[in-house]
Amino acid sequence: MIAFLTPLLYSLGPAALLLAMVIVFAETGLLVGFFLPGDSLLFTVGILVATGVIHLPLVLVAACLFGAAAAGDQVGYLLGRRFGPRVFNRNESRLFSRSHAQRAETFFAKHGSKAVILARFVPVVRTFTPVVAGVARMPRRTFTVFNLAGAALWAVGLLVAGYFLGGVPIVATHVELFAIGMVAVSLVPAAAAVVRHKIGARHEADGDSVSVEPLEVLR
Repeated sequence: MIAFLTPLLYSLGPAALLLAMVIVFAETGLLVGFFLPGDSLLFTVGILVATGVIHLPLVLVAACLFGAAAAGDQVGYLLGRRFGPRVFNRNESRLFSRSHAQRAETFFAKHGSKAVILARFVPVVRTFTPVVAGVARMPRRTFTVFNLAGAALWAVGLLVAGYFLGGVPIVATHVELFAIGMVAVSLVPAAAAVVRHKIGARHEADGDSVSVEPLEVLR
């Protein structure tokens, strides 16, 4: 998707910031936004600011994207707090996956309040974690503090990384390739989680088979 978005961002010029804000907000604030390329988008916007395609001050772009990211998580939290478990009991569809929601629940249970920050860097999980925090009735003030910290580290951090790398000629002339590379890097945590889950499930299955054998012998 980022390969499609990059030429569009080029063509929009400064207005590309508005598109980026909508995407960042939707990915973190709407349950249907899990497929959006937040990491690579922020990195790409940073490069486009550095190369003058988006002719706006870096501080302004950073403030706007930070605001969109923080607002998105806050909306997700309010959805979880308002509608509770009904959010996770809805029917499976193309735009909603229970498995994604369950991954976020597991992630939140494992990391607690820190999950609000850490989830920002895990695709799909970052979409559902604010909702899980709302369902779990995490104190609003606590959530807001972690939300703001996470938005700063994620949105501003990736934007600034793209901005400084945008000054490197090879990066500036191959924006799409580096954006796709960011997608690949951002998928590593998710892939690692899947592998760990499969290994854990296999170990549990092996343990069950071992525990059953003595019973079979006694029979």
